[in-house]
Amino acid sequence: MKDLVIDLEAEKAEILKRYRALLRASRSTLQKGDKRLIRKAFEMAVESHKDMRRRSGEPYIYHPIAVAQIAAEEIGLGTTSIVCALLHDVVEDTDVSLEDIEREFGKKVAKIIDGLTKISGVFDTNSSLQAENFRKMLLTLADDVRVILIKLADRLHNMRTMEFMPRDKQLKLSSETVYLYAPLAHRLGLYAIKSELEDLSMKYMERETYQFIKKKLNEKKAEREKFIADFIQPIKQSLANQGLHADIFGRPKSIHSIWNKMKKKSIPFEEVYDLFAIRVILDSSPENEKADCWKAYSIVTDSYRPNPDRLRDWVSSPKANGYESLHTTVMGPRGQWVEVQIRTNRMNEIAEKGFAAHWKYKESSSDSGLDQWIQKVRELLRNPDGNALDFLDDFKMNLFSDEIFIFTPKGALIQLPSNATALDFAFEIHSDVGASCIGAKVNHKLVPLNYNLQNGDQVEIITSSKQSPKEDWLNFVVTAKAKAKIKSSLKEEKRKIAEDGKEILERKLKSLKITYNTENIHKLTNYFKLLTSQDLFFNVAKGLIDIKDLREYQNAEKVVDNKPQDKIENEQVQSLMRTIKAKDSDILLIGEDMQKIEYKLATCCNPIPGDDVFGFITVTEGIKIHRTTCPNAAKLMANYGYRIVKARWTTQHELAFLTGLRITGIDDVGLINKLTTVISTDFKVNMRSLTVDSDNGIFEGTIMVYVNDTEHLDNLIRKLKQVKGVTGVTRFDSAPTMVDKAS
Repeated sequence: MKDLVIDLEAEKAEILKRYRALLRASRSTLQKGDKRLIRKAFEMAVESHKDMRRRSGEPYIYHPIAVAQIAAEEIGLGTTSIVCALLHDVVEDTDVSLEDIEREFGKKVAKIIDGLTKISGVFDTNSSLQAENFRKMLLTLADDVRVILIKLADRLHNMRTMEFMPRDKQLKLSSETVYLYAPLAHRLGLYAIKSELEDLSMKYMERETYQFIKKKLNEKKAEREKFIADFIQPIKQSLANQGLHADIFGRPKSIHSIWNKMKKKSIPFEEVYDLFAIRVILDSSPENEKADCWKAYSIVTDSYRPNPDRLRDWVSSPKANGYESLHTTVMGPRGQWVEVQIRTNRMNEIAEKGFAAHWKYKESSSDSGLDQWIQKVRELLRNPDGNALDFLDDFKMNLFSDEIFIFTPKGALIQLPSNATALDFAFEIHSDVGASCIGAKVNHKLVPLNYNLQNGDQVEIITSSKQSPKEDWLNFVVTAKAKAKIKSSLKEEKRKIAEDGKEILERKLKSLKITYNTENIHKLTNYFKLLTSQDLFFNVAKGLIDIKDLREYQNAEKVVDNKPQDKIENEQVQSLMRTIKAKDSDILLIGEDMQKIEYKLATCCNPIPGDDVFGFITVTEGIKIHRTTCPNAAKLMANYGYRIVKARWTTQHELAFLTGLRITGIDDVGLINKLTTVISTDFKVNMRSLTVDSDNGIFEGTIMVYVNDTEHLDNLIRKLKQVKGVTGVTRFDSAPTMVDKAS
């Protein structure tokens, strides 16, 4: 391989050029002395990273400058954030300590950089370093939201420059991004960044689909632009006649959102009509904003007929992340639906730059949903115990959900996620109200605790002093606050029961002449395969472990190895990893050559040869093979990146793999017979099951078939689509299952 020739002088000039571009981007927020501070941070970063290079061969300093540029230009952050962005990697990757940062730049900068610095050290298999790092970052978010904003800028630049990374790293970063960072950007109102993060993740996780949609969008570009120009013309004219100044343009939908629509509605690209949205941005003074938006809405709907079910008014009631806009869907001139978004310049800046712009306009906005959300994050973080992964699940669940507006009996407005229940509402009012809730009245009608609330409901909570939180409540509450409070109440309840169990166990051991000491309690816990001594005491109190079980333990000739369960599991995972690493290749080969390493095909996505796959090391079942597009892939890679193994198929045709097909069409005499003929006779494929449902002439069926590989499957799908009456054939995964303890 030819040595890389580095022109240091050219690089120096390039670094300075990028630094000047950063200063230009931050000009609007600079105050006296700020330039000097940014210069000091820049010099420290250049010095610290001087011998480091990125995978592309570029100097590492390009990265911190780019992150600072994104923070300033695309998020609109000020000097403190630019300084932190320039220095965000120095503590983690160089000899500079947090104390050095604090001495040079003060406490605030040091605190933000600490929030951005990853935790290092040992962790066990049931935890996840990624989840712990994320929780650490959120702890700082509760004090200073800039930590997350800089982290998002950092992640965006990493995703933009990921082509030089190995495939497994690309998959891990993309999964983390789509699982956590895109929802966070959404929650903080950074829609442009959210869309770009999702598109970049898809580019690496579902490469073929991404390229296919991108190519299709480019093919139709000229036609689309002509349609947009024709559509805008009458609106522009009417707005000018009414004395409203506005910019109107068409904005293409992101590739990821088009793919989501194709999946959700099971339709091909050609049938996705709303490939773009028309945006009307009004130049309006603060006092006329609302009236001008509705005036513009009236003009749009005079020109085109609106769909009455598709009006969204976030001007009167902004979203919790500060987003304000009027959305309507109208019937365009060529018989297709077009989404129109109407907002003012101020609203548009908040929609584009989210949190930072919201701060800028804070004086003029009413009680902010973003402030309330940060308050909720603080409450969540007050719960000191609890697994970081559970916390992450609860937290993530509240990032992407749409809001509904619920009224209290006195008319106060409360925002909740769209699938919230009456019990969520009770916990939102107050933890004690939630804990003692026995029912609710919705619009003056009595409903159970698990009743799903609708937008605009008025809710009154009924409580009882005898009520206490129940385990099954966790099955239907959706807000992180409710989940955290119920879990902590149940934990407290369990602790009290375990206290009684401790005394009972002490008495029973005495009668069996077994000494009650830490070592024996440890052995008993492992003997009954429990995780903690508290579980042991709890089971004794509940009568699940009685004197007979204790006698069996006593009589057992072999005393259980005195190792905690998680240590045993940890060792199993480590030895499996060593076995794989010891093989000649670090890629897991799936097929005939795989006799030495146990693997299973995951039932959540039923991979077949030809699919893009990875191996995941589980605690109890060896290696599981998942498709990279599996519903659980993002969660596994985001939380357990260190347990992912690269995998690829060896050639094999004699093995059959189970996969599912969903078939839709127009019901016709003999249709099922034609389908089974294609499957069994023409393709000689075995069927495991066939479910058919026919409703008023529409046919829908699911077929589980055994195929050899993706090519075999594609040929079968193509042949089935040729059957008269069939309108669509798609492959489907099994229903997503929760990945319990990553096993």
